[in-house]
Amino acid sequence: MFTGIVQGVARVIAVHELDDFRVHVMEMPPSMREGLEIGASVAHNGVCLTVTAIDGDSVSFDLMRETLRLTNLGAITPGQCVNIERAARFGDEIGGHSMSGHIIAMAEMVAIEEAPNNRRLWFSLPERLGRFVFEKGYIGVDGISLTIGDVRQADSGGVEFSVNLIPETLSRTTLQNRAPGDSVNIEIDPQTQVIVETVERVLAQQRR
Repeated sequence: MFTGIVQGVARVIAVHELDDFRVHVMEMPPSMREGLEIGASVAHNGVCLTVTAIDGDSVSFDLMRETLRLTNLGAITPGQCVNIERAARFGDEIGGHSMSGHIIAMAEMVAIEEAPNNRRLWFSLPERLGRFVFEKGYIGVDGISLTIGDVRQADSGGVEFSVNLIPETLSRTTLQNRAPGDSVNIEIDPQTQVIVETVERVLAQQRR
């Protein structure tokens, strides 16, 4: 389990390509490697990955075909950075919301609105996911637990939503460098998804 409170960014120093398979080698700072062991779970841009090798400050992770298909990690090149969060432990403070590290889709950034002390980002989602997105609800964007600001219908027929970022979030995450056209990983709040799907199922049964 993860909380969506990103602990920092880590740089990809090597990518090894195989058929429908990748290995990412990350340069992780000492604070993020403390107690890290092979088999541990670490979220990269919100994607739960397993540590497969540790060599000094270099840590390796395997990416399978489904991960490459559903997330933006397949487009990462050496030198780029990803948001990192170690798996939550019992007793840790839960500052964000419960996240599984299982990405449901990618969203495209469509606009940036600048203000003196914050930044508003707009993202576009496929129509099929619109029913899970509502104002003041939770959403995971590249592994960051965020509160949804506004929701609107897109001209394309999908749904657009905004999130508001304070300077601290911008300084600690890769969202500071995102631009319109970029793709981000999306994890819908699991509780929201369960409630919506349960209500839909009950209503469908009542209509029979």
